[in-house]
Amino acid sequence: MLKKRLPLALKFLVSGLLIWFLLANVDLDAATERVLDIAPGMVALATAIFLVQLVIGALRWRAVLDAIGAPLPFARAVGFFFIGAFFSQTLPSSVGGDAVRIYKAWRAGLTLRGAVNGVMLERIAAVVALVALVAATQPFFLPRVGDDTAGWIGSAVALSVAATVAGMVVLLVLDQLPASLRGWRLVRGLARLGADARKVFLAPRAAGKALGWGVAGHVNLTLGVYVLALGLELEVTWVDCIVLFPPALLVTTLPISIAGWGVREGAMVAVFALVGVPTDGALVLSILFGLLDALISLPGGVLWVLSGDKRADVIAAAPAPEDLSGGGKG
Repeated sequence: MLKKRLPLALKFLVSGLLIWFLLANVDLDAATERVLDIAPGMVALATAIFLVQLVIGALRWRAVLDAIGAPLPFARAVGFFFIGAFFSQTLPSSVGGDAVRIYKAWRAGLTLRGAVNGVMLERIAAVVALVALVAATQPFFLPRVGDDTAGWIGSAVALSVAATVAGMVVLLVLDQLPASLRGWRLVRGLARLGADARKVFLAPRAAGKALGWGVAGHVNLTLGVYVLALGLELEVTWVDCIVLFPPALLVTTLPISIAGWGVREGAMVAVFALVGVPTDGALVLSILFGLLDALISLPGGVLWVLSGDKRADVIAAAPAPEDLSGGGKG
């Protein structure tokens, strides 16, 4: 029991220490004034935009599932996406939102291969779209920073693009691994992932839909952050948010904190300082985003309760990974 709870306790510790450090080095009076002065209409608009974000995510997921021959009805995809967001954003649990989505999709009738690969390839499509969007917006962003900063940012983006391209090449040929390795279950699973990846990313229509919804999601998300920044009267542009916010959010996927709290705030303070945003402003922006993100995921909690499933079901009831080519369960 102690071994199971220790990682969770360490995550709480990391989040707590990071938030304490940031609060100790920020003008709390200025931060409080920003919160009290924010326009309620801007908060409401940002909340609506973030709700749309979950629907866009579900559409991206469906585009991938359709491409690999594992269709999921729109209503179920949206519902499962909300449930996944609830687990990711509000529960201090070792069961992540992606695992819950895989479980729910499998229980809805998808094969385990379709459920697992669908979620994995949806995540990959989101990352590829993110890198493409950040690279495309660089010419509009770099003039906002000094030459030295522009130099290392440009190099970082170029490296990210190269790494993404290399990763995609490897992904697309995973089923070409030597036959001598096919005895390993993991290798067989990777081979099926590679085969499904080609169905998504090498078919123009499928790739256009998956990556298109990926770009739409990032544009929509940063629009919500920009609206909050305007409400806080921060001097940033929408392009600033497109370039700076997604990488900061990506850092929160590291499993070292509770739902990214503390890590996200530290990253936001660091990246928005590049365009002159004061520490108190970036910190309040990050906290507001985190609170709204948790708020909009609450319907997923209701759906989870109504489904009658339990967190233990995600681990206990799911078939073993070696059955990735097996049949679904209704």
